[in-house]
Amino acid sequence: MTIDFKDHGKEPYVFNIEDATMKNKNFRTTIWTGEKLQVTLMTIPPGDDIGLEVHKGIDQFLRVESGKGLCQMGPSEDNLNFEKEVNAEDVILVPADTWHNVTTLGEEPLKIYSIYAGPDHKPGTVHKTHEDAENDPDEQ
Repeated sequence: MTIDFKDHGKEPYVFNIEDATMKNKNFRTTIWTGEKLQVTLMTIPPGDDIGLEVHKGIDQFLRVESGKGLCQMGPSEDNLNFEKEVNAEDVILVPADTWHNVTTLGEEPLKIYSIYAGPDHKPGTVHKTHEDAENDPDEQ
């Protein structure tokens, strides 16, 4: 099955999410945005991270397809009192309003897909790099 790396939101869509996650070369690719759900694919290079963030009123599910990382969460950006190493096939569940970050460990990129309930990024968002994400005015 060919993967079309664009936002297919609000259309019925079927794809192999593991295959798409592994083939994604961008830091973030938004693959589907609906009214109450959004799916993004992420590739976090070695030595990089998702970036410390909080999603107001939005729960988040992250699935690690490959690589190894450090997940940190907490009630404030200066109190990340939860820390757990994550590996391929692990799931990270982030409650709404919880500060969190995931940092790649080792030499292999971290390949993740993320499901937001509801959407967090502007439909169609693609960030080729972490720097692109940080400089995107829609991400502030």
